[in-house]
Amino acid sequence: MTLLNQLVVVAEESGETPNPLIPAPYDILWSAVIFLVIVAVFMKVLLPKLQAVLDERAELIEGGLQKAELAQAEAAAALEEYTAQLTAARAEAARIREDARSQAGQIVAETRESAAGDAQRLVETAQKQIDAERQQAIVSLRTEVGALATELASRIVGESLKDDARQQRIIDAFLDDLEAQVSPTKAKG
Repeated sequence: MTLLNQLVVVAEESGETPNPLIPAPYDILWSAVIFLVIVAVFMKVLLPKLQAVLDERAELIEGGLQKAELAQAEAAAALEEYTAQLTAARAEAARIREDARSQAGQIVAETRESAAGDAQRLVETAQKQIDAERQQAIVSLRTEVGALATELASRIVGESLKDDARQQRIIDAFLDDLEAQVSPTKAKG
């Protein structure tokens, strides 16, 4: 037989029907004694160990928080330093750009001045060359015109004008007359 069957038989023999929800007084007493023993062991042994573990974790968390605050403070200082360096670098870059603009303006001015001087020298050189070529052309024209005039005068007059001194005087007189006629024409035009 099983234990449950035996309990049912004992209950029927006693004549009273026991309430299955309310335990017997001796069960309550022994259950209370065992419960107090377990609570005492828990309070004396397990609770201090559990409290030590919780305290250790609290210290670790507090230490981690302190480290995090320290790291945050260091990060804030590094950010501030970085910002200061960035500001200084930007100011330096602006100064360098301004210096470069100034130097570029100075170089452009010097180059313009040099180019103007070179252009002036070229103009002067060209003017001198033109004047020299004009003088040379005038001399060449005088010589050719004089030779032609002498030959023409020789043919018209019928006598030879081979004398150099006479020839030069006649040529100079002819050219002076020609220039005198051309000068009033230029003044009018």
